[in-house]
Amino acid sequence: MRLLHTSDWHLGRAFHRVNLLDAQRAFIDHLVATVRAESVDAVLVSGDVYDRAVPPLAAVEVFDDALHRLAELGVPTVMISGNHDSARRLGVGAGLIGRAGIHLRTAPAACHEPVVIPDAHGDVAFYGLPYLEPALVKDEFKVQKAAHEPVIGAAMDRVRADLAQRPPGTRSVVLAHAFVTGGEPSDSERDIAVGGVESVPAAVFAGVDYAALGHLHGCQTVAERVRYSGSPLAYSFSEQHHRKTMWLIDLGPAGEIAAERIDCPVPRRLARIEGDLEVLLADPELERYEDAWVEATLTDAVRPADPMARLCERFPHTLSLAFAPRRPDGDPVVSYAERLKGRDDREIAEDFVAHVRGTGPDAAERLVLRDAFDDVRAADVLKEAAR
Repeated sequence: MRLLHTSDWHLGRAFHRVNLLDAQRAFIDHLVATVRAESVDAVLVSGDVYDRAVPPLAAVEVFDDALHRLAELGVPTVMISGNHDSARRLGVGAGLIGRAGIHLRTAPAACHEPVVIPDAHGDVAFYGLPYLEPALVKDEFKVQKAAHEPVIGAAMDRVRADLAQRPPGTRSVVLAHAFVTGGEPSDSERDIAVGGVESVPAAVFAGVDYAALGHLHGCQTVAERVRYSGSPLAYSFSEQHHRKTMWLIDLGPAGEIAAERIDCPVPRRLARIEGDLEVLLADPELERYEDAWVEATLTDAVRPADPMARLCERFPHTLSLAFAPRRPDGDPVVSYAERLKGRDDREIAEDFVAHVRGTGPDAAERLVLRDAFDDVRAADVLKEAAR
């Protein structure tokens, strides 16, 4: 059976101030053309269909067009909700839409109820694990700790229990939206950390033939049978070197896996440039970036006048401008943003404690801080879910 694995469409998202709906429409055109050209048997969409819980109307129209075109192909599509989606909104009408071959899996309690698609070698069971927010599904899965690993582990236990009752030789595919250990993140994924631990081990998906993952925006292979398709478009400059693709997966009669990457259309290349303004404006090596979306970091010791306007004269698609002025060796002055780079909210709070009293928090105090941040985040999740 031939599968096309994609995820993280983020319909409605902009790239800095650039509207990406035309690029997202072009991706849908490419997706449909690939399904037809490659004789795909099933399409897998592993979450984050939309960029936010209440998407703009134009994004909904793109999604509606995609559903109609996939249904017209007569190729089954299995789709789950991600952490950016509203599971309830995305799942509206799932029963009716399923009759057209578009199978929306957004209910955590139904994760063990597969879409079964037969081929010449027997059945393939597709299990959809929508994004499982621990604070919301802890009781459903009867786990003591509201964290990602126990919740996803419990969901997979249900999947394996259902699979064990099916005819021998039934192959299996799981769609999941999660941060799996070993995956490489970028700047454009929304943090899903709970208790300081957001990742789950790849071994949690043991027992299935293929795990089609979503959430991380770079296409990557965590294990032979555990893969991220990545997002079809770049959504941050940290994705400058990403090759945006979908996975074309051939699932053999005994569960063998053969994988090929299918490139996605690139609306405009990305470039990160850094240096003094006058150097950036004159350097002939940068000519290749004049038609790119540009993020520029200026290193001038003194901030120059009208830097964005001057950059745009040479690089008309400059979207982001940052300043990192040169400092003499040994200069203790470091920008606040630089000090915070790579640190999460809990680490920043611990640094603040150390700053005001001279010593950092002990183990008990770190636990209090962690629980406080988890409580705040859980309250935000509950509020978002109620919208």
